[in-house]
Amino acid sequence: MDDFVIRGHVLNPASARHVTMERRVLHVGADGLIVATHGADTPAATAMLDEAARSGMPVHDLTPVQLLMPGFADLHVHAPQWPQMGRALDLPLREWLEQRTFPLEARFADPAFAAPVYEQMVTTLLANGTTTAVFFATIHEESSLVLARTCLRHGLRAHVGLVAMDDPALCPADYRNPSIEQALAASRRFIHAVRALPGNERGLVRPMVTPRFIPACTDGLLHGLGALAAVEDCLIQTHCSESDWEHDYVHQRMGVNDTVALDRFGLLRRSTVLAHSCFMSADDMALVQARGASIAHCPLSNAYFAGAVLPLRQAWQAGVHVGLGTDISGGYSPSVALNAAMAVTAARMLDTGNDPALPPRRRGRPGARLTFAEGLWLATRGGTAALDIAAGQLEAGMAFDALLIDRAAPGSNIMLLPDGDSDYAPEDIAQQVLCNMGRPNIRTVWVGGRRAHGAVL
Repeated sequence: MDDFVIRGHVLNPASARHVTMERRVLHVGADGLIVATHGADTPAATAMLDEAARSGMPVHDLTPVQLLMPGFADLHVHAPQWPQMGRALDLPLREWLEQRTFPLEARFADPAFAAPVYEQMVTTLLANGTTTAVFFATIHEESSLVLARTCLRHGLRAHVGLVAMDDPALCPADYRNPSIEQALAASRRFIHAVRALPGNERGLVRPMVTPRFIPACTDGLLHGLGALAAVEDCLIQTHCSESDWEHDYVHQRMGVNDTVALDRFGLLRRSTVLAHSCFMSADDMALVQARGASIAHCPLSNAYFAGAVLPLRQAWQAGVHVGLGTDISGGYSPSVALNAAMAVTAARMLDTGNDPALPPRRRGRPGARLTFAEGLWLATRGGTAALDIAAGQLEAGMAFDALLIDRAAPGSNIMLLPDGDSDYAPEDIAQQVLCNMGRPNIRTVWVGGRRAHGAVL
């Protein structure tokens, strides 16, 4: 890949509470990192453009209705559940697993079944603006490697986990690891195989240690996976305190909440991704922060299978990293933007409460609301920071994981005024993008400076 320069409006999450929208010039290096970025009308930008002209470096100019923004990070996707997206949302979590999800995932023992599913899923995620994704695969090594190869071939920055689950009390006979030893050996082989994939020398696709969740794993397997993650220096993902059923199940079995149990098994480490976490206590959040782990907030899925709202503001106040997850197929949409808007909506409902029999001062949880600037942060830098990835902001030194948004694209739901939108605040633009943007608006997607979806500039 060669260096290039791009000039136009840039929507950027400068911090968790502040978003900017201004005309800028960005220099993207051959290594996929942003070399420099300057305001479009500054002397530094002029010097950058002059140097580009002298060296023959391509300069791409965006139109007034286009904007550049960071790509989205999705911290929780069940890749084999892609065919089930938008189905069975009426079932409680345990019945959903036993009646629908486990039988579907068991079919991925056949790589020929897995390949077209993963092909469609990866290309669709990219088309929706996802540039980083964290995947649960299945217990099957070969088809899980198909997922890793598919991500690598399409240029999606991905973390892929071979699922481990061995407890016969929950897992069906045809879909569980037959022994602790087999599960650990398979996880170890998978870690090495992903790291050794041809073309993956820069680690675009990375393995994760993936105990499904405590109810699906025996104590011996959980201990072994914690030790394996430490030896292999591998990231971890699992579910945590998702629903009343799962949270209570763990407490009855372990005598403690999920976070404490995971910590005892060595599974609560830096960059461990804990999906959901709706029922964490203040002590749980303090422990997560102390270990450097993070939460994948799945607001859409939580409405169906958790029946709860993550108190996200409380997690932030405890110093916990939080990003967003679609939780396909517990969530019915592959759009991180939709989930960001839902996070803002859910926080507002938590803030105000919903019991009309109570007076407003007693009805909700005041102070829980989120702004759309915070929603944009969650969708971008919140997720990449949780994974220790230098991406999610269009700043010098960051990977150029970016989206070119065409707000006037055919079929767009974004309304533009005839006299432009120069009077709107940056947060208004962020709000409109998160609430109204769809696939027609996403013209080009870059991951690490390489075009992964859409039109050539």
